[in-house]
Order: sequence, then C-alpha cells, then structure tokens
Amino acid sequence: MSNALLSLGIEKLGLHLSPENIGDLELFLQEMTRWNQVHNLTAIEGENNAVRLHLIDSIAVLPLMRRYLSMDNPQIADLGSGGGLPAIPISIVQPSWQLTLIEAIRKKTAFLQHVRGKLGLKNITVLSERVEAVAKRQPGQFDAVISRAFTNLAQFLELSLPLLKPDGVVFAMKAKRADEELEEVCMNSWRLIADEPLFIPNLTVERRLLVLAPMRKLPL
Repeated sequence: MSNALLSLGIEKLGLHLSPENIGDLELFLQEMTRWNQVHNLTAIEGENNAVRLHLIDSIAVLPLMRRYLSMDNPQIADLGSGGGLPAIPISIVQPSWQLTLIEAIRKKTAFLQHVRGKLGLKNITVLSERVEAVAKRQPGQFDAVISRAFTNLAQFLELSLPLLKPDGVVFAMKAKRADEELEEVCMNSWRLIADEPLFIPNLTVERRLLVLAPMRKLPL
C-alpha cells in the first residue's frame, strides 16, 4: 500500500495527518494483514478494501468525536475491539486520548498487544475479558464508549451504561439499519444527541455515527 493511496482517502476527511501518522497507520494494516492470514482477525480481504473499510472507516468518526469530547485526555472504551477497530487508528491520530480495548477472544487480544508494542502506543490498554467483567471492576470510569460492528444498538447501550461517567457519551458506528435498531432502544433511558452521516471516500455503503447519552435521574 502506497502513501499516495492512503493519503488520497485521508485528505478527503480533512484530518491533516502527519507523515508519522500515515506510517503508523500503514504499519498497523500490514500487521493486521499478516496476522489475518493465520488468525482470521477480520473477514474483509484485499488491500483497497482494507484501506477503505478498516482504516478510513475507523478514523472518519474523529471530527465528530472531537466535537463531543472537549476534555484534553478523555478516557474511551472500545467494546469488542476485535482487530483494534476503531481504537488503534484513533489512538494513532489522537495520542492524548486514552483508549481501553476490551476483547474477550484471546487470539485477538494477542494481536492487540503485539500492535501496541510494535507501534509504541502508550495510550492504549488491552483487556482480555468480557465487557460485563470490566464494568464490575471499573464502573463509571469512561468519558465515552465506542463500538464498530460489535452488537445491536440496544445491547451495546446496555453494556455501555455501567462503564460511563455521569456525563459520558456513547458513539455507535452503524450502517443503514440504524433506524431499525433505534426503534428497539428505550428512549426514556437514552437521549439521541446526534445522528450524523459518515463520509467514507470511494465507498458507497451508508455509514452513520449515532451519539447517545443516558438520561440521568434528577435528585429528589
């Protein structure tokens, strides 16, 4: 994969990445491709598809995340991180953000630990356990929770709630089925802050980012 190919997509996102950022993103995809041949980290194959559907899809959320995370060093949990998407690309571009990657499948957490060391990503923590166990151990620790193709929206919100700080938000990366999934969410418990289309260069599949916050009960 050439710098020109990667930059072509990224430039259209307006993120203004450094050569170091691009080099680390390329290295991440190279390692994912290498490990995927043995460990089946992702079902998407082919260099061009990997660029569009993995890397650029993951960092396309950044402009919106920056809008809703105004603190300097937000604590973010990535549920069902799998091969590190979207957390690894985000951690490369936003080194001041602290990301916790939660993944129960050990072959995938082994890859995440490998990438953490290979790229020197000091701003990520990899947890090889179920989300429910992390929530019991670290309740109310995160400013935000994010997920990409982890589970349906209602279940994702249920798993996210105990992890969030009182003013925390949830970022749900969804495709065109988002309307159907929203219908299954109890909106007495959640407030939809934003429903924004995500522009993915050279990709016609619809992408959306839903931003939700829990409805907190007011004190009596």
